[in-house]
Amino acid sequence: MYVIGSACIEEKAGECVDVCPVDCIEEGDDQFYIDTDICISCGACEAACPVAAIFYFEDLPEEEKHYFDKAVEYYKNK
Repeated sequence: MYVIGSACIEEKAGECVDVCPVDCIEEGDDQFYIDTDICISCGACEAACPVAAIFYFEDLPEEEKHYFDKAVEYYKNK
């Protein structure tokens, strides 16, 4: 699964949404979020992101790990 990190905050370029084959990316107030229950880990979003904000979960830097929890909370509270 993929996670969108801090580089997306306030940037919100949106190319990731256009390339996602399963429509698992939504725009939140301050960034885009990937629904980890729907993501098929195809990597299309990571390649399309112009600010390198998207990471495969296992490659997510330690200081960015809380963005996974932030995405889970976003979809839980919808």
